[in-house]
Order: sequence, then structure tokens, then C-alpha cells
Amino acid sequence: MIEIEEYPYTDVQLKQRLQTLTQTSIPAKDEQAAYRFVLGSIDLTTLEGSDNKAAVEALCQKAVGFRNEKRNIPSTAAVCVYPPFVAQAKAQLAGTGVRVASVAGAFPAGQSPLEIKLAEIRYALEQGADEIDMVISRGKFLEGNFQEVYDEIRAIRELCKNATLKVILETGELKTPKNIYKASQLAIHAGADFIKTSTGKIAVNATPEAFVVMMDAIRRHHEKTGRKVGIKAAGGISDAETALLYLHLLTQVLGKEWLSNTYFRIGASRLATKVWDEIQ
Repeated sequence: MIEIEEYPYTDVQLKQRLQTLTQTSIPAKDEQAAYRFVLGSIDLTTLEGSDNKAAVEALCQKAVGFRNEKRNIPSTAAVCVYPPFVAQAKAQLAGTGVRVASVAGAFPAGQSPLEIKLAEIRYALEQGADEIDMVISRGKFLEGNFQEVYDEIRAIRELCKNATLKVILETGELKTPKNIYKASQLAIHAGADFIKTSTGKIAVNATPEAFVVMMDAIRRHHEKTGRKVGIKAAGGISDAETALLYLHLLTQVLGKEWLSNTYFRIGASRLATKVWDEIQ
């Protein structure tokens, strides 16, 4: 079993840290550059039961439609779709630089046997997915079956040898900073390229508190090993001001080394247009 550290801050200390971190913000003179960076860090997402070929086609058109090289406005980093739409998105986005991510592995509940999860992820990879967004088994985690949670993530990591693996913790169900920190460590040690806050499918999704706790785990791992792990905030981030808050927290806790969509993403469906409007 991997060594799991306890979260070093009390709830009161975490609250105080967050208050301190949010006393400052991105300077007005830097906001335009920040908005451009955020736009280029978005995983433009459609994850509805009503998704169909037309909806995915429109999503892909939207992802590349923001780009304006003369004004240094980027496309989004990726589109994120269910596995049946990966091949369509891959073909439509060929040559654009926009990556194709897929939620796979019993998203969003994670309540399937590992063999089923692996089969779905294998299918998404065979269809051409560049990135896989998987969910941890929160029920097993909350029962204290940490080794089993780790082993599942590790098995999926082995399958995703050539793909970026984002591990969704569903922090709203983990509830406490202690649990979020522990789950972050499990995912990181199992080989996650990113740890991600939420599925966007429950009442409590990304929060600044959970984001900071996850970054604390990333920072600690980097201090110990030198390996940088990315972070993705997802669920409920629908306005430009909130996106800048998460970007500001990123720079305050992890520093400018993480200012790349290789290490920072925001999962959103409505945010991109609002950020693009701020650039106009």
C-alpha cells in the first residue's frame, strides 16, 4: 500500500488560507492575457443523455471557432464527449490541435466492475481519444478500501499508456478536506496526469476549497518527487470572473510553472463563450 499523508491543515486553517489567497486578484492590466489563457485551457464539454451527432458537430465547430491568430485568441484545449462520439470528434478536429477527451469508465457514478470500466475505456481509446476522464469509486473510498481504489486507477493508467489520464475525485461526495487530500494522493501515486474536481453531475461540484486542497497534494508530490501533475476544475464554473478566481488560486499555490494547458484545465460547456466575450 502506498504511504498516505494526513492533510496538514485544520478546517479553520484552510478557511484562513483561502481568505488570504483571495484577498488579491489578477491585476486589471493582465486580465486580457488571463482570459486568453483560460480560453485555451477549457475542455469544451457536452455530456448529456440527449447528445447526438449534430450536437457534437456543433461542439467541435465551436471549439475551433474561437481561434483568431491575428488577435492571439486560441481554440479551446479539448472537447470532451461520451465514447460513442469520439471517432466523429477526432475526424472533425483533425489538424486543428484541439484534443479529444472522453469520459469513460462508468462515468459519472463509477459503479461498474473494473472489467466493464476497462472495456469502455479501451473502446474510447480505440476510437481515437487523446485523453480519458475517469471517475474514482467513491463508495469504495468512503468504505476505506483505499488499496482497491488505487489498484483500479493503476489498471486504467496501464491501459492509457499513450493517453492523458484525468482522474475525477468527485470532491462534493468526499466532503472533507481530509478525504479530498487522501483521494488526491491515491490518484497521483497511481499515475494520474491530472486530478479533477468533479463530474458536474451532482449538487456540489468544483469549489475553491477543494481546489486548494488538491493543489496542496500536487505541490507536496512535486516537492518529494519532482513530478508535476495537472489539475482540472470542473462543474459549475460558468462565468469569466469565477474562471479567473481559479486561475489566480493556481498561480498563488502552484506558481507560474503550472501556467500551461498541459497542467491546468477547466471543464465547462457555457464558460468559453463568456470568456470569449470578455476578449472582444
